[in-house]
Amino acid sequence: MSASLVTLWTDVRKRLEAAGVDTPVLDARLLIEAGAGVTRLEIVTDPRRSVTMAQIEAVDVLTRRREAREPVSHIVGHKHFWTFDLNVNADVLTPRPETEFVVEAGLQALLPAEGAFRILDLGAGSGAIVLALLRERQNATALAVDASEAALEIVRENAERLGVADRLDVRQGDWSKGIDERFDLVVSNPPYIRTADIDGLAPEVARYEPRLALDGGADGLDAYRAITVDLPRLIRPGGWFALEVGQDQADAVTAMAAAAGLSTTEPRRDLAGIPRVVVGHGAGLEKALGEGRATH
Repeated sequence: MSASLVTLWTDVRKRLEAAGVDTPVLDARLLIEAGAGVTRLEIVTDPRRSVTMAQIEAVDVLTRRREAREPVSHIVGHKHFWTFDLNVNADVLTPRPETEFVVEAGLQALLPAEGAFRILDLGAGSGAIVLALLRERQNATALAVDASEAALEIVRENAERLGVADRLDVRQGDWSKGIDERFDLVVSNPPYIRTADIDGLAPEVARYEPRLALDGGADGLDAYRAITVDLPRLIRPGGWFALEVGQDQADAVTAMAAAAGLSTTEPRRDLAGIPRVVVGHGAGLEKALGEGRATH
């Protein structure tokens, strides 16, 4: 059997379409790059290049995994986020484009880009948010917390690859329990899917993503209750927080922040117009915490 890159791509695309994959064209290219060991440039500029039987078989193995709706990020082992690629696997949530809005909010909170900043990422997962912030702010250091030691190992790998490991501490923990430090910025993309809704999600999510990173409890808000109650002691006066939220959750999380004595701005909306990031600051923290409390 003889085949070219373009005929292989067409075959994989058709198979993925039949399997109900949402992005068959993109995924077919990624699987061919990984399985056949070719680059995007080679596929585009030399589409009629012949491929070997070994390359065809390698791509077929990966395609069958994708037909079973395993996320392409798990299959190829990485996912693009912000301006870089992250190592990902079944132990961490695959970074979504919406989460980049948390990074944007965090960068605005750390403007101007002078001085030393301390960042806390609660539920760090792959490290997407905190690593993007550290890459953009060379004067920042950070603490990444996650309940999963397997996830923290991915954070460490990604931090080493991106050259920021010397500015990042990692810690296994239950949200902010045991943390007695205060930060200039607290960020989080916590689990916010209602427990009853998880099995109805796309197979890529329901079957393959870690439930720990998805399950937000009966109403999807359990993690926010745990986080917002501790924000006043975690954020230094003048500090900020940015929390990614699910659809229709911004008002509830904003109310939780207000109940904790925090001020919020207009939620940051994603490209679909959905309020995606609840942003706020520590105005009035001194009153809540009492006079004379240390700030760091």
